[in-house]
Amino acid sequence: MSKNSPNHAHDPPEDAAYPSTLRITSTPFGEHKESALDRAERWEQGEEVPHVVNFQDASRLQRILTPRRLELVRSLMEEPAESIRGLAARLDRDVRQVHDDLQILTEYRIVHLREEGGAKKPHVPYDTVKIEVELTKSLGDASESPASA
Repeated sequence: MSKNSPNHAHDPPEDAAYPSTLRITSTPFGEHKESALDRAERWEQGEEVPHVVNFQDASRLQRILTPRRLELVRSLMEEPAESIRGLAARLDRDVRQVHDDLQILTEYRIVHLREEGGAKKPHVPYDTVKIEVELTKSLGDASESPASA
């Protein structure tokens, strides 16, 4: 795992129950931490809370969630694949490229893999994937703002 990849000390078992929603966010660490504590509290009270994958900056989220990878996620949400090769054929893409994209998406727990009989079956266990990007005004010099016409 690379320095910038998420740390997953406890990966869920393959038959784990997943919430219906995955939220992919781009918020500063402090806000994300507060939100995580709030979700944990709500979960302890029995409420279903979404899984959240957070990127601290929008540019990183954009590098991970390329249009091709989003197409892959959409396809898997519609129908899980029987194999990586089968998914590549469905998407009319090279198997190696699909494999590489799946590695990244599974590292961030956006896509999950089930192993059955030697085949890795990619799937997205969520009904909804919400992508939220927060852009905030820079606190820098006011001269940095664009001029209005």
